[in-house]
Amino acid sequence: MTKVKALSARTFSSLHNRNFRLYMIGQAISLSGTWMQTVAQAWLVLKLTDSGTALGLVTALQFLPVLVLGPWGGVIADRLPKRRVLYATQAASGVLAVILGVLVATGAVELWMVYVLAGALGVVAAFDNPTRQVFVLEMVGESELTNAVTLNSVMVNLARVVGPALAGALIAGVGLAVCFLLNGASYIAVLVALAMMRAGELHGAQRAPRARGQLRAGFRYVWSTPALRDTLVMMALVGTLAYEFQVSLPLLARFTFHGDSGMYATMSSVMGAGAVAGGLWTAGRRAGRLSTLGWSSVVFGAVILAAAVAPGLGAELAALVAVGAASITFLALGNTMLQLEAAPEMRGRVMALWSVAFLGSTPVGGPIIGVVGEHLGARWSLVVGGVAAVAAGAYGLVGLRLAARRAAAQPGPAAPVVVSVTGDGPPDCLVAEASTDAPSDALLAGTGTAG
Repeated sequence: MTKVKALSARTFSSLHNRNFRLYMIGQAISLSGTWMQTVAQAWLVLKLTDSGTALGLVTALQFLPVLVLGPWGGVIADRLPKRRVLYATQAASGVLAVILGVLVATGAVELWMVYVLAGALGVVAAFDNPTRQVFVLEMVGESELTNAVTLNSVMVNLARVVGPALAGALIAGVGLAVCFLLNGASYIAVLVALAMMRAGELHGAQRAPRARGQLRAGFRYVWSTPALRDTLVMMALVGTLAYEFQVSLPLLARFTFHGDSGMYATMSSVMGAGAVAGGLWTAGRRAGRLSTLGWSSVVFGAVILAAAVAPGLGAELAALVAVGAASITFLALGNTMLQLEAAPEMRGRVMALWSVAFLGSTPVGGPIIGVVGEHLGARWSLVVGGVAAVAAGAYGLVGLRLAARRAAAQPGPAAPVVVSVTGDGPPDCLVAEASTDAPSDALLAGTGTAG
């Protein structure tokens, strides 16, 4: 019983922070609504067009602004108070959801309207995403960041279980419009949570002063820091082709298994359930090398390929549970590493590039996966993603070995420094330790300490 209590304390340690608890409650409600809208929007586009290409295009339009404006969003996140930015972005997202709900409810909706609103939501996301990423660190501090990022990912995927299940029931029972309207209302929970936070308990981050050339400085900083650069390359490859489930799963449900919106909702839910289980396991871990970023990408790709060849619906759902569980380790590890490796005054710009690599790549990957799924079959859309994830993992692992060889060739008596997660310090805290382990234990071309 004592061991169970200790594990539970480690797993949920960041929730002792009042501000983070409020944030998680608000996000849990809002993200459930977001997943409802994701399912409803995909089904709306298929209802209007019956086209996988159109589905990929609307997804691309939603994320194109993140690709174009994301770096500027990072500059704003570094310059302005994070909570003030989130008030604006969350309120704007709620208004856009209500507008789409009204258009659907009145029967006035047309495909071009969905395109425009998806693009507007993407503009908001370009500023919202990097701000939210850095705000987690501002709430909990560096010692709890790994745990907080993992629990946040668990919450996102728990919402992925609840939201699509509600969407499937609501679409069948009362129609699509209610999903959009409820999502709009769900943002009220986030605004209330932000208002209830205690400003004095936030870990005030160093804000970058307004100056010329800050965008270019962010790019130069990331390019000259191998740990950041290589991680973002991996994120870009996986984000472009592997994380296009909002395109591949509706096609799989409709054209491979001849199902309806309920089947798509079920697929999204079981994938989210797998991610919740995997995330809780990850959050409670006491040890693990950060070199697992590369291996986690390889495993992620392998289970996507298993889902691509699953012979029946039962096997497909089981494979999607594994896909969800494998995905959360890759995402949480990459997110945490970027924040801790980045200089405080650069974190907003670094996490903006994370958004560009992971979300902004969707305008490229979404249409590709849509075209592949429409013309070659939905299973091939998963094959492309699985191969991309395996390739990203291989790139990371090769980078580790090359970095270790470069470090070994440099003169000096000191052993290479490896960033690892260890139970010797505070739970789930990234600390630096000297290591003479195998080259694969180096940190993505990094020999510096975390934080």
